[in-house]
Parts: sequence; C-alpha cells; structure tokens
Amino acid sequence: MMRYGVCCGPDGAEAAAAVGYEYIEWTTGSLLAPREPDDTFAARLEQVRSAALPCPVVNCFIPGDLKITGTAVDDAALSQFVSIACCRAKTAGVEQIVFGSGGARAIPDGFDPSVGHAQLVSFATMAAEEAAANDVVIVLEPLNVTECNVLNTVGECTEFVKQVAHPHFQLLVDSYHLLLDDDAIEDIVAGAEWLTHVHVATVPSRRPPEAEPCDFGPFFKALADAGYSGRLSLETAAYDPANELAPALSSMKSLEHAARSA
Repeated sequence: MMRYGVCCGPDGAEAAAAVGYEYIEWTTGSLLAPREPDDTFAARLEQVRSAALPCPVVNCFIPGDLKITGTAVDDAALSQFVSIACCRAKTAGVEQIVFGSGGARAIPDGFDPSVGHAQLVSFATMAAEEAAANDVVIVLEPLNVTECNVLNTVGECTEFVKQVAHPHFQLLVDSYHLLLDDDAIEDIVAGAEWLTHVHVATVPSRRPPEAEPCDFGPFFKALADAGYSGRLSLETAAYDPANELAPALSSMKSLEHAARSA
C-alpha cells in the first residue's frame, strides 16, 4: 500500500493528520533554507519537529534565479546551495528532494539544447553525489510544457535518470503534468525501476481528487502495474482542508485498491 501525504507546511499538518494522511511535503526554501543562516534553519527545524506529521520529502529544489542551463550558470553557487540543502536535509530527516525547478532548469531561447542537456547532466551528477553523502535521494519531476521546455515527459525523464546512472537520482511522476500534456501513461510502467515518488492533482485546475471530474483510473493502474508502493503526495494549487482532504484520501485509496485488484 502507498503512503499518502500532503504538500503543505507544518501549519497544515494537523488537519492532514486528522483525516489519515501520514506526512507533509514542505518546500526546500521553507524548511532547509539553503540561502539563510543556521539560526533560520534551526527555527524552521523546530517548526517541523513540532508538527503533527513528519516531513520526509521537500520540493521546489532550486530557485528560479539560480540557473542550471545557459550562459548565466554559476557552478560554485549551485554547488554551495545543493551542499547546504542536502546537509540540512539529513539533519531534518528529509529522505527525498523533488527536482522540478522549471525556472532554473529551462534551457534559454537560442541556447544550444545539446549544451543545455550536458549542463543538466553535470548538475544532476553533482546533486546526486551530494545527496548520497547525506543519505538523501533527488527525484526528477517531469514538468508540463507550459512550465518548462525540457524534461517534460515521463519517458524523457526516465532516459535522463538512466543517463545520470546514480542510485541517489531517481524518478517522480505527477498526474497533473502527465494528464495535462497527454503524456504516455504506459511510460510509468516502463520507468518502474527508477520510480520513487508520486504527486497527484486533477486536470485542468490542479485540485484534489473529487474536487473536479478527473479520471485517475489509468494513472493508478499504471502505478499498480509498476509495483509502486512508495509515497504519494497531494500537490494542488489550493485546497479546502475541512472539505477536500478527507474525500481526496478516500478516493485515492479506493483507486489504489481497485488498481491492485484488477
């Protein structure tokens, strides 16, 4: 069975715990605060340790102004940011860091795509090594084409993870990005060996399951066929904790049960 969580900060943990979620997924900047001094991190750490649920995953890894591709890349600044984030992740008990970061990884217009790809591989290799030194796994998130111009599909991201070839650099799938772009759902099964995290939200409005009509059946069937039993985070643009968290969790559990029973 999968473990269900909610992308939110400590202030949302109590409502999530009350209806049966098992963890929260906060942001890298909010919890690990790689650009902030140690005392700021210490305060955030106290917040999360006092929360009703643990925070084993963080997202929004690299800020948009810290470029990974193009002519404005500052390798030293990237390395410092990643090193601090991974070190603090270990202290905080964070096991996974989600690498979406469309603003940071997008290849600039007019820039050689092959050079941009090589820069992405170099970054991912560096990040994976830092992650490994701190018992953390980086998970690559495919982003829809309106949010980023590279690493958009599950298949493309699977091939990228295979190219990086590091056990601390793995794959995430996100129902919102996949369904919005009509991505090949069968690629979830093809990428099963590297799949270590999942995000879920509806299309087109990025809401919790049950908040608007959205057929999640094939998505959950693909997860079942992939043998996935890890974490699944509800990642939405907005939600009403009192009225939407419980129905979403019930729906996702039912979808998982039906997919595994099919």
